[in-house]
Amino acid sequence: MANRNDTVCAISTPQGIGAIAVIRVSGPDALHYSSKLFKKSSSFDNLKNNIAKYEEIYDKEQLIDQVIVVKYFAPHSYTGENMVEISCHGSHFIIKKILEMLIQAGCRSAEAGEFTMRAFMNRKLDLPQAEAVSDLINSQTEASHKLAIKQLKGNISKKLEELRLKFVDLASMLELELDFSEEDVEFADRTQLLQLLSSIKSEVNKLIDSYKLGNNLKNGIPVAIVGEPNVGKSTLLNILLDEDRAIVSEIPGTTRDTIEEVITLDGISFRFIDTAGLRNSDNAIERIGIERSYKAIENAEIVLWLFDSSTGMPSHDNIENISKRTCLEGKNIIFIGNKIDKIKDQLTETVFQGHPLIYISAKEYKNINQLLKLITDACHINQLNDNTILTNVRHYDNLLRVNETIAVIEKSIASALPTDIIAIDVHAALEAIGAITGTVANEDILNNIFGKFCIGK
Repeated sequence: MANRNDTVCAISTPQGIGAIAVIRVSGPDALHYSSKLFKKSSSFDNLKNNIAKYEEIYDKEQLIDQVIVVKYFAPHSYTGENMVEISCHGSHFIIKKILEMLIQAGCRSAEAGEFTMRAFMNRKLDLPQAEAVSDLINSQTEASHKLAIKQLKGNISKKLEELRLKFVDLASMLELELDFSEEDVEFADRTQLLQLLSSIKSEVNKLIDSYKLGNNLKNGIPVAIVGEPNVGKSTLLNILLDEDRAIVSEIPGTTRDTIEEVITLDGISFRFIDTAGLRNSDNAIERIGIERSYKAIENAEIVLWLFDSSTGMPSHDNIENISKRTCLEGKNIIFIGNKIDKIKDQLTETVFQGHPLIYISAKEYKNINQLLKLITDACHINQLNDNTILTNVRHYDNLLRVNETIAVIEKSIASALPTDIIAIDVHAALEAIGAITGTVANEDILNNIFGKFCIGK
């Protein structure tokens, strides 16, 4: 990252022609450099903090644009620095001209994520909140938006601070004992230490376990549509998409590869994957498709297991054979009996093999809405309301480090190792938490995080 004492400028709205564009200027000389865009007779220099004002930008005597300008005096700005935001017309020429004039005045072009980096460095945001800014910009669904907002408001940060304080209590007990090591006094009761560790471990595990849900809600929940050939998998995908995306044929084995499409249901993004029919085949190409089907099941959070209801339920042997090829444990499986339009009997069962069961006709669109509700209910979206949900792989990796360190500390206490050795591991856990919040972070980590932001943010 370049010199943070520079004054930087960039367009903060998307590239392209639009009604308006917003140009942001931030740094110690933001007010001074911005003032050079306006005539001396303008009211810019006397403009108060956080007040929007109509102004005209001139290049010598040439009128460039009529704009709305807002001043922010440090520390009362997004970056914590002096900052100016100029709302101009969205012409490529106007944007380019204003940025050129700012650079001629003394600014430099901002790097990707530099405004948010400065907000972090000036303690306007901690690192999880700064990362949430990027998540918020990229959120495409109600669920991903809700997760980003909770993190931006400090939901993750508060939980991590609670964990940090518990580790500080643990360290304090150990440090006190070390101070009196020559007197051979034991202040840190080992039972009390283990109880405190157990409490910390429980909270850490809750966060680690929440990552699977958080990552799925952020990036789309993978749903594999599986079953034997010609049971209606491709027809179901086409109905869910409301378009003919997959080839439908009476010939078994038509689908030779996985087909993936994203659908939003009740504010949640799902990645539906139509797979090749599961059967034994001598066709080399079809076998490759079947292998990919098993891989799709392995990676799926929800498995829609289709069968032809006119020929009966999936056999025990069929389920066993699939279970041997891929792991079904922990999967949200929904059994779907398709083609009820072919039978006269009323099928009322709602559970099979301990999993939800529903009967549909993909061809005649029967019970499709009920199926969609089963799918959304399988997401446990209600967990978003009160729980802290982890969505960031960097946070997840560091919490795994914390968990590993807790296991080492527990073993050290059980083995009656010296207090100074235990204290070292407690400080290692504190460093791992600090790496998430940004209290412990090197330049490479920060550059990697903020380098993924868009220019102007």
